[in-house]
Amino acid sequence: MNNPAQKNIQTKPYSLSEITIYFLKLGTWGFGGPVALVGYMQRDLVEDKKWLTDEEYNEGLALAQLAPGPLAAQLGIYIGFVHHGLLGATLTGLAFVLPSFVMVVLLGMAYQLYGGLAWMQAVFYGVGAAVIGIIAMSAYKLTIKSISRLEPSAIRSKWLLWLFYIMGVVVTIITQREEILLFIACGLAYMVIKAPPRWIKKPATLSVGLFLGIGLWNHDGKTLQEIGWFFAKAGAFVFGSGLAIVPFLHGSVVKEFGWLTEHQFVDAVAVAMITPGPVVITVAFIGYLVAGFPGACVAAIATFLPCYLFTVALAPSFKRIAKNTSIKAFVEGITAAVIGALVGSVVIIAIRSIIDVWTLLIAVAALLALVYIKKLQEPYIIAAAAILGLIIKFI
Repeated sequence: MNNPAQKNIQTKPYSLSEITIYFLKLGTWGFGGPVALVGYMQRDLVEDKKWLTDEEYNEGLALAQLAPGPLAAQLGIYIGFVHHGLLGATLTGLAFVLPSFVMVVLLGMAYQLYGGLAWMQAVFYGVGAAVIGIIAMSAYKLTIKSISRLEPSAIRSKWLLWLFYIMGVVVTIITQREEILLFIACGLAYMVIKAPPRWIKKPATLSVGLFLGIGLWNHDGKTLQEIGWFFAKAGAFVFGSGLAIVPFLHGSVVKEFGWLTEHQFVDAVAVAMITPGPVVITVAFIGYLVAGFPGACVAAIATFLPCYLFTVALAPSFKRIAKNTSIKAFVEGITAAVIGALVGSVVIIAIRSIIDVWTLLIAVAALLALVYIKKLQEPYIIAAAAILGLIIKFI
């Protein structure tokens, strides 16, 4: 079989059970968000265990960045696919997501039971403020990584991406919701300008090579159907960091559907920060608050299913796809607008969540801590903010 993604299938340097157990552990203890999780995989699987070559790892990382879906989860699915095909991709994906899903559901139960108590409100008073600083830092890192550094020469060379980025910021702040059509339009515009595909240069009959239909089972409750469709849409348009899903979620969850209040939404993002595994698991917490355990299941499945389908569909022919300059340009255009939308959502959430001097100070302190303490991980900031919240409210 001349399949680039499975070229070493006979060697099998690791068994299916070994790679599944590894991702179960990573999903249980892997704190720090997508960048940290991707770094753990490179250190453990390439450098220490030598289960993957540098080339295989880099191919998986490139695919995770190119296709929609949370970065770390996609890379894990691809690694399972490399030597164990569809079954490996399925088991590694489930093993990686399951521990954090269970933790988030348990936290959702506690939140429902004790969210009205003074001590719980005090904890999330501090935590919610810290989350503003954390996602602001994440937005900055995504900006300089995906668009360009904040230098005049770099900005001039990427001026069109910066234009899409600013459009994403402004439109999100004005409409206070995600605008998927804007993202698609930016992707198409950048593709046509930078790397027009052959069918644009020379019109011809188009052949459809890949079509992915995502269907969920029918449910009696209208809310579950809305949850399923909304989160599937969000999962299909998230590129890179899990926090990039925030602008997709915020406008609809809070404004359009009214499923959560502003403070509940910030608390949901905070829960994702204090649990290991992919940050996108915040969708399960939101689903639980909206429709209990069925809502959590539907939200998680709908969000991760597009990621899984894109990965296993693209992996066999990825080397050819990765060289397509038109596809790369399309993704760059979408990414610029999405990151701009993330910045816009940070502004909206901050305006509504920073309610006094104390919350402002906690948010600024969290941001400065991430800037000046290089190896500081988000869970420590969340824990410190929770303690501060208790102190402020009770002392």
